[in-house]
Amino acid sequence: FVDAMWVTHTHDTLLCFSSIGKVYWIKVYQLPQGSRGSRGKPIVNLLPLEGDEKISTILPIKDFGTGEFIFFATRGGIVKKTELEAFSRPRANGIIGMGLKEGDELVAAALTNGERDILLVSDNGKGIRFEESQVRPMGRTAAGVRGIKQPKGGKLISLLILDGGEILTISEQGYGKRTAIADYPLRGRGGQGVFAQRITEKTGPLVTAIQVTESDEVMLITETGNLIRTAVQDISTLGRNTQGVRVIRITDGDRLVGVDRIEPEAEDEQGEGD
Repeated sequence: FVDAMWVTHTHDTLLCFSSIGKVYWIKVYQLPQGSRGSRGKPIVNLLPLEGDEKISTILPIKDFGTGEFIFFATRGGIVKKTELEAFSRPRANGIIGMGLKEGDELVAAALTNGERDILLVSDNGKGIRFEESQVRPMGRTAAGVRGIKQPKGGKLISLLILDGGEILTISEQGYGKRTAIADYPLRGRGGQGVFAQRITEKTGPLVTAIQVTESDEVMLITETGNLIRTAVQDISTLGRNTQGVRVIRITDGDRLVGVDRIEPEAEDEQGEGD
């Protein structure tokens, strides 16, 4: 299913951030052009990825001189931000975007303006909101600082740059809810956070947390390949410290593995870009 969609121009650059903290460049015109229904080409055939390395995030960039930052977050709860301009000089085999500790991996990277609020959410149902200014700009190879304290075995699942709407959280067994951003208090970076969703044996661990509006839809996919598309407005708005309601019925032996936001009005968007 479609994971992301952008309107771009042929000379825009796609910054591709991998699970091992490397960054690769590819121009839009280097991508295979096809009809709306064509399959496309595997990204592993377009970039020099190594072994089990996979692409975690892709950011379309028009101008590297905007003064923006790229904010990184790893599975172990480490965060970092680096000036966008530091990634303006492409190299064929990629460069280090973030130094990772052994056993850690990059979960997400996002563009920021240096003045936003950050929300990190872990699979144990905890989330922490803090001001981006608490993370100073660092060089490309820096390892970063602690964003959220993880319990043993805990994993960061989502990095959100807050810009309005609500937070949708959904667990492995299909329980989810919407929660107002205002319900997440601003805290200092590095703490354990507050409940984003109450996790129980019935709900299973959290799978994702995403920003949504009532006009959005979400696509949910299970481990066995079942797809369900549902309107966000059909999902209840509840407080943080609740387990949510059943959004998708999960059969025995199956589990939810992915959730993606869809903006219905963007599906048929046309413009001078590709």
